[in-house]
Amino acid sequence: MSKTKLKDIASFSKGQQINGDQLLVDGNYEYLNGGINPSGKWSSFNVCGDTIAISEGGNSCGYVNYMAHDFWCGGHCYYLYDVKCLTKYLYYALKSQQGRIMKLRSGACMPNIKKKDLGDFVFEYNDNPVEQEKAIKLFDLFENVISYKTQQIKKLDELIKSLFVEMFGDIYSNTHIFPVESLSESILFLTSGSRGWAKYCVDSGKEWFITIKNVKDCRISTDDIQTINAPKNAEANRTRVNEGDLLISITADLGRTGVITKEIANHGAYINQHLTCIRLDRNKLNPLFVAYFMESESGKPQFEAKNQNGVKAGLNFDSIKSLKVLIPPIELQNQFADFVTQIEKQKATVQKSIDRLETLKKSLMQEYFG
Repeated sequence: MSKTKLKDIASFSKGQQINGDQLLVDGNYEYLNGGINPSGKWSSFNVCGDTIAISEGGNSCGYVNYMAHDFWCGGHCYYLYDVKCLTKYLYYALKSQQGRIMKLRSGACMPNIKKKDLGDFVFEYNDNPVEQEKAIKLFDLFENVISYKTQQIKKLDELIKSLFVEMFGDIYSNTHIFPVESLSESILFLTSGSRGWAKYCVDSGKEWFITIKNVKDCRISTDDIQTINAPKNAEANRTRVNEGDLLISITADLGRTGVITKEIANHGAYINQHLTCIRLDRNKLNPLFVAYFMESESGKPQFEAKNQNGVKAGLNFDSIKSLKVLIPPIELQNQFADFVTQIEKQKATVQKSIDRLETLKKSLMQEYFG
């Protein structure tokens, strides 16, 4: 192993920008414009596959990607070419140093990585092709297993959605002819979070502070959740969530839903002003059923229709109360909720396995690449 500069073993350039509103739904090629993931599709490509891409600007600048297939590279992304070693080896070498690459960024409002700074980036490099092949085989194995387990989680999510349709029929046309009511008929308590609570958020807070980013796909994620030392007053009591509470986003990303689990409630958690907390009559509606209903093709359009402002999204309490929901037999709703709970446990087990593999992979990469 020896130290080398990136410019000594690869050339790199930025791609060509395409306006976001021009991107295609069914294009043949991924459009990568910096960021972590492709941001759309395009009809042609400007960079061949088996290429390393590095985000040039934005919050994720410095993120290292490997593009296996031909793709269109945007103007906020570097792509490497004329690589003087095995491409996949260089990808793993740079990926192991991604944190250091991200520190090359400059600029406050719109951070970016300058071409010269990227070219002068120094890292550990082994020029022995045999050793490069060994490293590729090892880390490819990790990535393949992680990818397989990630697909398992996606399949479990699809299973939940499939069962929802099987149990409740076509929600949009109400094929089972379930009663339909306004949500207000089953609401026991309704509140939203408080403004100005950022001052209570601290790294060592004892409780959680739930924001829109934590609410997605009918669940509450505690990954990267903020912690808080909430004041002990009536305002805090009003915004503290209980097990089974249904959360709905009422500003940006309208209609995101999630249900508070026993773990979250026992830990202690509060919501910010962009979320509303609904406590339902559990004799009529199971919150997990309502969450999946609101995320369905019948539920989602209601949020846009009730949007109070065409420029800045937002819903008020009256709009939330007037949302329509099907009322299947509560026994059927509870059966569905029990199924979801079991599937979530399976997903959690698979995710723990993925987390362990990611930790081990990163550890080995640091050991191998220094």
